[in-house]
Amino acid sequence: MTEQAVQAAETLASIVRGHAQTQGDTPAFTFGDEVISFAELEAGSNRAANALAALGVMKGDRVSYLGKNHPLYFEALLGAAKLGAVMTPVNWRLAPPEVAYIVDDCGAEVVFVGEGFSPLLDKIADQTPRVRHIIGIDAQDCSGTDYRKWRSRHSDELPDIAVGADDEALQLYTSGTTGRPKGAIMTHGSIQSSRATSGREDEMRSWQEPIEGNVTLLAMPCFHISGTGTGIETMMAGANSIVLPEYDPSRALELIENYNISKIFLVPAAIRILLNHPRIDEVDFSRLKYITYGASPIPLELMKQAMDVLGCGFVQMYGMTETSGTIVALDPEDHVPEGSEKMRSVGTPLPGVEIKIIDETGSEVPTRTVGEIATRSSKNMRGYWNNPQATKETIDCDGWLRTGDAGYFDEDGYLYIHDRVKDMIISGGENVYPAEVENAIYTHPKVADVAVIGVPHEKWGEAVKACIVLKRDAELSEAEIIAHAREHIAGYKCPKSVDFIEELPRNPSGKILRRKLRAPYWEGSGMRKDSAT
Repeated sequence: MTEQAVQAAETLASIVRGHAQTQGDTPAFTFGDEVISFAELEAGSNRAANALAALGVMKGDRVSYLGKNHPLYFEALLGAAKLGAVMTPVNWRLAPPEVAYIVDDCGAEVVFVGEGFSPLLDKIADQTPRVRHIIGIDAQDCSGTDYRKWRSRHSDELPDIAVGADDEALQLYTSGTTGRPKGAIMTHGSIQSSRATSGREDEMRSWQEPIEGNVTLLAMPCFHISGTGTGIETMMAGANSIVLPEYDPSRALELIENYNISKIFLVPAAIRILLNHPRIDEVDFSRLKYITYGASPIPLELMKQAMDVLGCGFVQMYGMTETSGTIVALDPEDHVPEGSEKMRSVGTPLPGVEIKIIDETGSEVPTRTVGEIATRSSKNMRGYWNNPQATKETIDCDGWLRTGDAGYFDEDGYLYIHDRVKDMIISGGENVYPAEVENAIYTHPKVADVAVIGVPHEKWGEAVKACIVLKRDAELSEAEIIAHAREHIAGYKCPKSVDFIEELPRNPSGKILRRKLRAPYWEGSGMRKDSAT
């Protein structure tokens, strides 16, 4: 191997190579009865890299993955990374035309497919003409190549390709709730910069410090930064990821018991589902050290319930695909059983992260004034794939990234998130933030879930509507909900109407699809709410 091919310590490839040399027998991934050690992961990813090279994959090329969580996804990701190629996982919950758009947009000629998704690829073949190779990862129905046989035919030596921290490594597509999804490009450096274990020891917070014998449950989808990020972070720590193909509260509880899980990342919706499981009171959570959570706001009452039942430390994380993951965190010490104002925040910026709150003109606003959150750090994405206009609108010439989230800082430097800027309701000239109304309503003991939206109103422009899921066998009237809200928030913020529904629509990361809730009210109204976005 040439000196040029000795890759920098900041690359994804170096993570596994280092652990393979020092703790090769340590499990890196556990998937059912299959255990993959760091030494096996290093050799397997080298073989995958050489196999991809044999197919003509070069530095800067995109490869794609369509399937549920699987350890071999990470092996393929590492293999691509060792060539300087870019992994693009696709949301398997999307409709065929949406999957076709992403696969075609990223230009992947090689697609790895998981069990059960080969028919979907066949169905969209005419819409993805650039795909030349389909490689099945435990996909018995795949008409293409079997992954294990494919990569086993190649050398386990590291390819002679120079890859550095500034090279592109991962491309994740945004949810597309405001139009076509955009591919956010992350580099080796930005990904590792956003992982908890990458900080200097003197800058680490208590929950970032390595835990001896740490075992992480990987339950969130790998087409989202929370899933891929969790897998990478656990690899960086030299620890074992127990992989769930998809989130299943029953299996999650079994794995917590059987593997002494010490750390889990969950979105608030998944926490709520877990707490409502009939076995929740039977499970021993004593070895669970931390639950990190994020991706959407969490009602204070739900957080207090989780703390009481699970008894572990909680870490609120704020970030987004465009920041390669977490940029702000609320430490376990700020989570207190009696609740506090700080628990309504997402915490303080991580080391190296700059954040400011700006108005429509881009000017910074005073403390406790709501505006748009902007951030600048090495964690920011490079830009949107083949979309210079969207990149320019998101990242300015000084490197500040506009998040699209509305929030404010308090006097102690804690960041509070209200909502997406476009979700703000303007009723009679007053700004109403759905999260504030939702927190008030959620304190009612009969409410299981709630989303607040703005609907057309002839006099006020918009009126506040609450969409509520009641707890099992509970009964509640619209008047009771409105009266309860008035006890906690100003009258103009209270819902003017209430819909009781079976379930709130959410995307795979747990975010409420307010567009879907709003659309029936705005369509045909003769009024406009950002096209009901």
